[in-house]
Amino acid sequence: MSVQHVSLAQPFTDQKPGTSGLRKSSRQFETPHYLESFIEAALQVIPGVAGGTLVVGGDGRYGNRRAIEVICRMAAGHGIARVVTTTGGILSTPAASHLIRSRQAIGGIILSASHNPGGPDGDFGVKVNGANGGPAPESITDAIYAQTLQLESYRIANPSAPLDLNSPGEQRVGDLVVEVIDGVDDYVALMQRLFDFDAIGELLRSDFPMAFDAMHAVTGPYATRIFEGLLGAPAGTVRNGIPLEDFGGGHPDPNLTYAHELAALLLGGEGYRFGAACDGDGDRNMILGQGCFVNPSDSLAVLTANATLAPGYADGLAGVARSMPTSAAADVVAQALGIPCFETPTGWKFFGNLLDAGRITLCGEESFGTGSNHIREKDGLWAVLFWLQILAKRREPVSRIMAEHWSRFGRHYYSRHDYEAIPSEAAHGLYNRMKEMLPSLVGQPFAGRSIATADDFAYTDPVDGSLTSGQGLRLLLDEGSRVVMRLSGTGTQGATLRVYLESYVPSSGDLQQDPQAALGDLINAIDVLAEIKQRTGMERPTVIT
Repeated sequence: MSVQHVSLAQPFTDQKPGTSGLRKSSRQFETPHYLESFIEAALQVIPGVAGGTLVVGGDGRYGNRRAIEVICRMAAGHGIARVVTTTGGILSTPAASHLIRSRQAIGGIILSASHNPGGPDGDFGVKVNGANGGPAPESITDAIYAQTLQLESYRIANPSAPLDLNSPGEQRVGDLVVEVIDGVDDYVALMQRLFDFDAIGELLRSDFPMAFDAMHAVTGPYATRIFEGLLGAPAGTVRNGIPLEDFGGGHPDPNLTYAHELAALLLGGEGYRFGAACDGDGDRNMILGQGCFVNPSDSLAVLTANATLAPGYADGLAGVARSMPTSAAADVVAQALGIPCFETPTGWKFFGNLLDAGRITLCGEESFGTGSNHIREKDGLWAVLFWLQILAKRREPVSRIMAEHWSRFGRHYYSRHDYEAIPSEAAHGLYNRMKEMLPSLVGQPFAGRSIATADDFAYTDPVDGSLTSGQGLRLLLDEGSRVVMRLSGTGTQGATLRVYLESYVPSSGDLQQDPQAALGDLINAIDVLAEIKQRTGMERPTVIT
C-alpha cells in the first residue's frame, strides 16, 4: 500500500461543524478535496488514532458509499488499525453510538444530514462522535475547525481494489482491517435487553394494527427486523422501509407536515391503533395514537412516568433532563417521583455529560429526540419500542394514556412554529432586535399576562462547570407560560426561526383544547412584539408541531 500526500491549493474556510456536525449541500461535498480535508482535520484531532478502532457508517443518502471508501483509505493513511462499518454502509446514529461503546472504539464518523433532504440536489453531512458514543465535545469540534483553516495537504491510501460493502466480512487496505458487519444485529440485541419483546409481540399479534414509516431512510432494515420479524407484526407494518439515496424524493423529518400520510392514517379514523416514524439517520421519532398526536415534550414526560414498566428501567430513574426549549412537562413528573430534572441547552452533548456522570437516566428534546443511558445519542426506534412496552403493559389506547397523564400532572399546551429559509439578514435582524429589547421587557404586559423574566438562556454544566451562553431568547410570564425564540443552523439555505410557545393548565383546568387555540394569544402577541410577519414576509410558519 502506498500513501499519497495530496496538496491543497488553499484551505477550506467554511467547515465549522455545528452541534450536528458539518452539513452542506451534496454538491459542496463533491467539490474536489472538500470531504477529504474535513476528514484529515478530524483524524489529526481525534485522540488515539494510531492503532485505534473507528466506527463508520451513515443513513444511506447520496454520497454515503463514496464517503465510506474515502474515510477508510484515509484511516489507513493515518495508521488506524480497524474500521468497523456495515453492509451497504447503512448505520443509524443510535446504532453507531452503541457500536462505538461496545467495540471500545476511539469514536465514530457518522455520515448524515439527519432530517434534511438527500440526493444530488439535497444535503450531506459528516458528524464526529467521541469514545463515549456521543457527539464530540466543542473542544474537539473547535480543534477540527482550527485544523481545516491551516491544512496544506491530506493523507490517503491507494487501495488495490474498491471496498465491498455488500456482505459481512473483513478486507484490508494496507495494514488497515475493514470489518463489514450486519449493522442491525448488535442494536436489536440491545433493544431485547431493555424491553419485553414477548409482551410487545403479543400486543402486535392481537387486534392492534400499527404503522411505522421509515421514510425511505436508515431505520427501514431495523424496523423490519424488529416489528415484522421478531415481534410478528403483519408484513407491510413497516412502510417506506427501503433506504434510498434521495429518500424517495421526500423530506425524512418525522412530523405532521412531512409524515402527513402516516398522520392521515392515525388521525383520520383509518382503524390504526398506533403509528410512529423516524428520521433520516434514525435518532428522531414521532408517536401517534388513534386520533391522537403525542408532542415530543409530552412523550418524554409519559416515558418518565411509566419507565418502570420496561425491564431495562425497572429499578427506577436516577433523573431526567430536557433541553431548554422543551416544555416543562417532564419537570412536573420528576418532582412527583422525587428525582432531579435538569434543563440544558439544545445539543445531545449536554445530556452526555449528565449520562456519563450517572445523574440522569432519560432525556429528551422537543425536536422529536428522546433517549436514555443505553447509548449517548437520541434514539428513534428505542422510543417507539418504549411506547409499545407501555401499551403492552397498560392495555389502554394512546389517547387514554395521555388523558390520564394530564389529569394527574396537568397539561403543558405546547407548540413550535418554524419559519424556514428566511434570508439570513432578515432573520438575524429580527433576532438581534429582540435580544436588544430583553432588558426593557421585564414587567411589561404580554398576552394578558406580565413578563416576569426576559433573558438569553445560559447554562453552567453541573458536571464540568463549563458555561454555555446565548442559547435562546426567553420570555417567562408571571403565571408560568413562556415564549422562546431561537435561530437554527441545521439548514443549508438561509436561516430558520423557531418560536416555542407553552402554557400550563393544571389538572383542574380545561385539558382538551386544541393546542393552537389554547396558545392563540401567545402566538399573536409574539408576532406583534417580534414583528415576525413584517420582517420575514411570511404569513404563517412553514412547519407547526
